[in-house]
Amino acid sequence: MSTIHIHSRALAVAVFAIAACRPSSSTASSTQYSAAVAGYDPSRALGPLFHDVQMASVFPDSKTFADARPLDDPGAIVERYAKAKDSAGFDLKAFVTREFEIPGAYGAGARTDTTQTMEQHIVALWPVLTRHPDSTNTARSSLIPLPNPYVVPGGRFREVYYWDSYFTMEGLVASGRTDLVKDMLDNFAHLVRTVGHIPNGNRTYYLSRSQPPFLAAMVGLYATATDTAKALVYLDALEKEHDFWMDGADQLQPGQALRRVVRLPEGTVLNRYWDDRDDPRPESYREDYSLAQTLPDSARSRFYRNVRATAESGWDFSSRWMRDPKDLRSLETTEIIPVDLNSLMYNQERTIAALLAYRNHAGDREAAARFARIAEARRQALLTYAYDDASYFFYDVRWRDWQRLVTRPTLAAASVLYFGLATPAQGNHVALRLERDFLKPGGFATTLVPTGQQWDAPNGWAPLEWLAIEGVRRYRASALADTAADRWLALNRRIYRATGKMTEKYDVLDITRAGGGGEYPNQDGFGWTNGVALALSAQLAKTPAPAPAHRP
Repeated sequence: MSTIHIHSRALAVAVFAIAACRPSSSTASSTQYSAAVAGYDPSRALGPLFHDVQMASVFPDSKTFADARPLDDPGAIVERYAKAKDSAGFDLKAFVTREFEIPGAYGAGARTDTTQTMEQHIVALWPVLTRHPDSTNTARSSLIPLPNPYVVPGGRFREVYYWDSYFTMEGLVASGRTDLVKDMLDNFAHLVRTVGHIPNGNRTYYLSRSQPPFLAAMVGLYATATDTAKALVYLDALEKEHDFWMDGADQLQPGQALRRVVRLPEGTVLNRYWDDRDDPRPESYREDYSLAQTLPDSARSRFYRNVRATAESGWDFSSRWMRDPKDLRSLETTEIIPVDLNSLMYNQERTIAALLAYRNHAGDREAAARFARIAEARRQALLTYAYDDASYFFYDVRWRDWQRLVTRPTLAAASVLYFGLATPAQGNHVALRLERDFLKPGGFATTLVPTGQQWDAPNGWAPLEWLAIEGVRRYRASALADTAADRWLALNRRIYRATGKMTEKYDVLDITRAGGGGEYPNQDGFGWTNGVALALSAQLAKTPAPAPAHRP
């Protein structure tokens, strides 16, 4: 079989040039997204009932009620609530339990056989964490139905999650389950066709935002595991997703931002995180609403927008996004150009270019060259603005002042290595910094700031471990990569032996415990932890191969 290697584990395509970003007029507004799926949006459909249930803490986790399925027309339930709520002895929890189907934790019934190795346990979990194709009868559910099977993270996360799925797929490939990888890719392509983008997860309340755009990396992984010809079917979805992320670019003057795009002073366009809504997240309603009440009325809309944009980043929450690392109210995510997001967009553009060149239909060569030029322009801009020559590290950038870096270092810098944007010298410097400051007894720390937020020290997360390990390996720091992988897997195994669980995050400083912090308890399951553990385990079991050569 003839295969063009598109980036999956830092493999790159060799197509280059420079051009203006392709304008987009096809991306729909968030209102159109909702109409396209025509689903039940709980916070809007239930209004005061939703607010009252969440603020009364009827359920410990705000997401529970957002995922609950009304047993009757939502409007009729709201009417009954309005008539009954002021009556003597009214029991709100009893009312909700009677009117809604309350979801449980996904995979909660699974039993651990502690005689199994961690790897055997993970393989046995795939069927547990796999949802079958959803029924199309979901008019009274926030779930957006998907036509094929898919793996969910587990626990409170009962639906597919966009960026989680890439790391889950790494483990599925290591397990020989490319069939399930294809099913999940087909689901994502379906979402792009029907919604216009891949939402945070397949819930109606996630329609206003996406997550880190890993679709191109997923397609590259699938192409590498099977054949490039099989990946061509996802080219249209990739191009449409690129339209979504670049929507509004053609309207921008230098120094302006709109939705997810920002135009630099010299004209290049980079991306930021965004959300089309500026109200409390339904899945974290109580937390968002309560914190917003401590702000002046005029500041609440901006706070909600930044909370939601941070959720799109996947790093919710972290000092990375906060002007004051001790105050969540100081979130400024929409003001920041993230190095990892733009590394992902670079990979997306190069993958599209490679697939167009491989297909080679009429006009494809010109289109491939255009996407390759866009990617190279993005790379040059990121190297210019995000790399600090004094500290030899990549940082996020505050786009209103291009000379101002967010100089708190984070593991997001590893994405620049993983997707091959850095020069050899920059890659070597970043690897040395990661080894010196971020490598801990259990693997790489997410940041160097212990704030109590879950995407800060001392927590380590499987997706970031994978990006950092494979990123430094790409720049020939194989000994560091192997050390970090050994430490992370040892931590995973230690917690598995002690608890029988694979958890969402881990404490890389105190290697006797799983991670903490955040809006909810540490979840077990757990999709991306499983995927990375299997992929690293399979990789370390093989004879080490030379690192791929880097293109300057």
